[in-house]
Amino acid sequence: MNNDTLKTVLLLALPASGKSEVRRYLELQTPEVCRKDFHMGPTVQLDDFPYVHMMRRIDDELSALGKKRLYFAAGDKPFINPTDWGTLIKLINEDYSDMVAKKIAKPASASRHLFERIDRASKVVGAPERFASLSEEDKKKVCAATEKEAQDLLAKKHADYPDTLNGKTLVIEFARGGAQGSAMPLKKPFGYGYSLEMLSEKILKDAVILYIWVTPEESRRKNSARSNPKDPGSILHHGVPMEVMLNDYGCDDMDWQEAHTQKQGTITVNAHGKTFFVPIARFDNRVDKTSFLRADKKLWAEADERAVNKGIKDAMDKLASFVKVA
Repeated sequence: MNNDTLKTVLLLALPASGKSEVRRYLELQTPEVCRKDFHMGPTVQLDDFPYVHMMRRIDDELSALGKKRLYFAAGDKPFINPTDWGTLIKLINEDYSDMVAKKIAKPASASRHLFERIDRASKVVGAPERFASLSEEDKKKVCAATEKEAQDLLAKKHADYPDTLNGKTLVIEFARGGAQGSAMPLKKPFGYGYSLEMLSEKILKDAVILYIWVTPEESRRKNSARSNPKDPGSILHHGVPMEVMLNDYGCDDMDWQEAHTQKQGTITVNAHGKTFFVPIARFDNRVDKTSFLRADKKLWAEADERAVNKGIKDAMDKLASFVKVA
């Protein structure tokens, strides 16, 4: 670490808990405020939601062709193969490696390039290579229907590469959980325990966790409130189907992970033949402090912004102090 500037922040929480709003808030701060209040350099962002959206887009196009869906039994259902929680992490790992290497892909088809990436990531975690199972005719039809979205996603990935990560803070956002009423610990591949183990060693070695703390009930309420069916690919406005909320996000295992760590103030992650003690701090959003951040910044109330600033600052101070001691 460079002084107490945090290199990698894992922004974790149930859906609609406020992760994306907090991320947006941090993006809109000056470098001075980020350093002084949050121990962060200018932020660089990675998120697995766009891949979930594109998996659903593949399925939608196959369904329209009268073909069997590959990833979800229906548009409002959970993963057919839960191991895809690992597929998503492997895609984040690849995005991180590409960012560091400034790798620029120039495929003839952005959609085929993306779907083949998903297949490779799936194979690594033991899930089937589903795009490869399609006929060439179906591949061409699905790719043609999703090409523009895939091109936009690839262009954004390249545009977001920083000149260097030195002095910057990488923010990686994802949500994990399990079925409502599940016993702890959650069985793999559900929960944070599994997905944290899937992260690359290069990410884990400098990572800290900012956990946005809400109840599953509040997560479901906010998910319904933010959902905009006209903008399903939006980070800020997408809605998660209720069956998914109950079966994939009806609970999470962060309390269990904290209670069963080997080192207080951290989550113990056994991965790559090593043990990582990843510092964790909570931003308490059980009483909603963040929904206003989806609005234009000009409309933010000063008192609301102060409350968000304090909540994030207290958590980040804790993380920075832990990193200094460590």
